[in-house]
Amino acid sequence: MFVDSHCHLAFPELAGDIDGVLARMSAAGVGRALSVCTRLDEFEGVQALAARDPRIYASVGVHPDTPAGAEPTVADLVRLAQRPRVVAIGETGLDYYRLPEPLDWQRERFRIHIRAARESGRPLIIHTRAAAVDTLQIMREERAGEAGGVFHCFTETLEVAEAAIDLGFHVSFSGIVTFKNARELQAVAAALPLARLLIETDSPYLAPVPHRGRTNEPSYVPHVAAKLAELKRISVAEIETATKDNFFRCFNILNDEAHLKL
Repeated sequence: MFVDSHCHLAFPELAGDIDGVLARMSAAGVGRALSVCTRLDEFEGVQALAARDPRIYASVGVHPDTPAGAEPTVADLVRLAQRPRVVAIGETGLDYYRLPEPLDWQRERFRIHIRAARESGRPLIIHTRAAAVDTLQIMREERAGEAGGVFHCFTETLEVAEAAIDLGFHVSFSGIVTFKNARELQAVAAALPLARLLIETDSPYLAPVPHRGRTNEPSYVPHVAAKLAELKRISVAEIETATKDNFFRCFNILNDEAHLKL
């Protein structure tokens, strides 16, 4: 069983054909997916799908690219994290790629999410872009390692990946790792321990080769697994099993009956 550790099933590109998306996911051998929340106003839809479909898990959080405004409190996030099938806080983090300083509001939002993760016992889904130094610094200051979690859609250096692992986090690779021009990222993936790897689509974006340029969906995550197997010179089956087990361990999922039977 493959697991897509990060997708956005509530986004309109996928929500409009959700039955088809889920059918194709199962047909491709993808047995579980984590549907990730990016704004509080989409949380109800994200959580509702997970609550009615045992293949889906949910998160709660506000993406760092979401403009400053009505900010979640620690209490908000902790309360929503108790809802059925919600297994993570995020996605959260820092993104300096498009937004100009001052970004104090973004850094404070990140701190709020880390505090909520520690209080709720839910791991973090970390997004970092053009902000790795500050991301790691805030994580250390706020003791994010007590919550654990994953650096999703990883595109940073080996040093950043190793720092994340030192903090107790997993590292997840998306379809980007299959791109021909992603040689530096491929080298990072090859160097990391298998016990800390996850795979994801980040759909509807970043479709892997051979689907690059199309709308991405969870059924494509085996292509990411195949690339990691090639890079690490092991079988796809080994990647499938390791990333599945890593997912359930990372997100503290201990009562998934289908997983336990595998």
